[in-house]
Amino acid sequence: MIQINGTIRIDRDKLDDAREALVTMMEKSRAEDGCLMYTFAQDLSDPQVLLLCERWRDGAALDAHGKSEHMQAFREVLKANSPISSELTIFNTDDGKPL
Repeated sequence: MIQINGTIRIDRDKLDDAREALVTMMEKSRAEDGCLMYTFAQDLSDPQVLLLCERWRDGAALDAHGKSEHMQAFREVLKANSPISSELTIFNTDDGKPL
């Protein structure tokens, strides 16, 4: 399993402009074959920070996601609403277990 976790800091005004694209990205990504989880969330202590958690069945599913039309459209939205910073980490992991 592939997991991507991290934060994206975006200006509040730009976040409002990008919100629809963020929701669309989540919905379309969740519908992809091999997507196990795809979530953006807002940090409760700092609303400019988005938390991202993605889980993919394997590298092939993640590669297909990167080539998808909605990913290309999302990249265009990010160009127009450039994040202040982005810190994302990719992990190869097992399926985990309930805590």
